[in-house]
Amino acid sequence: MSKLKSKFSRHDVEVCQRQAGYDGFLKVDKLLLKHKLVLGGWSEEMRREIQVKSGAIGILLLDPLRLEVVLVRQFRVGMIDEGQNPWLLELVAGMIEEGESPEDVALRESEEEADCRPQNITKICTYYSSPGTTNEKVHLFCGQVDASKAGGVFGLDAEHEDIEVVVLSVAELYGAVESGLINNAMTIIASFWLEKHLDVTIIQWLGEAR
Repeated sequence: MSKLKSKFSRHDVEVCQRQAGYDGFLKVDKLLLKHKLVLGGWSEEMRREIQVKSGAIGILLLDPLRLEVVLVRQFRVGMIDEGQNPWLLELVAGMIEEGESPEDVALRESEEEADCRPQNITKICTYYSSPGTTNEKVHLFCGQVDASKAGGVFGLDAEHEDIEVVVLSVAELYGAVESGLINNAMTIIASFWLEKHLDVTIIQWLGEAR
């Protein structure tokens, strides 16, 4: 068996009990479960909580002609106890609603948060944000925009959004990630991807445009 593949599967977990724990802005389920052990046998029953979320998207908005990216800055409650400014520079992002594809959401959120409509939406990767506590699956994209007129404040009042659009050069993005000024996973992953794929992405996009 490959070292990359576990000998276990979902069938080696027994959920003995599951019930709703909280259903507000966040939804949390309470579980009683057990699972098989590496050295044989079963674990004792254990109590766990899981934050239940629909899928999410993030999209890096890139201007391949100006070598600029369009990011957003907004308040994040998870940072209020962390000793740093809770207004973070991030990718445009949002939750997938029932019946939507990740690409549909990438378009919708780009318009709502940054007043941009990206073209040539390119898949970066799919990953789980924090599988020890949540089932959230994140679909990460890069999309082509014209950053020359990007800017302003956007968002939905009904969702208490107050989102500032920030345009950075690609070099400024890399530097902000390296310095730790940008320290959220979604934006870091997209930045690392861009460093590796910028040249080929520009060739593909501009070639398609011609």
